Amino acid sequence: QVQLVESGGGLVQAGGSLRLSCAASGSIFSINAMRWYRQAPGKQRELVATITKGGSTNYADSVKGRFTISRDNAKNTVYLQMNSLKPEDTAVYYCNADLSRRPWGSLEGYWGQGTQVTVSS
Repeated sequence: QVQLVESGGGLVQAGGSLRLSCAASGSIFSINAMRWYRQAPGKQRELVATITKGGSTNYADSVKGRFTISRDNAKNTVYLQMNSLKPEDTAVYYCNADLSRRPWGSLEGYWGQGTQVTVSS
């Protein structure tokens, strides 16, 4: 069994910062790409940032220069540092990971339960 557990969400004023964490645990052999998504009320879930196992990163245009994704492979954890937050960043943030549970096993996608981020104006 595999679990992804997010933490670090909350209420912050515009211009403030938050750091989200997502720790993967359970029967894991290897984790490939890890991602952060977000979903605002009434909107589709959107990809915010991606980091590969080797550390290459990619960001949505809306967060470039403000958000930084990183990971600690030894801890099976991915982070999202969010600076200069705007009210439009308000959403539930979800982490996602592509991982294999055994050697030569296929990659499977797993999701966390989500953490609420609310930015007040």
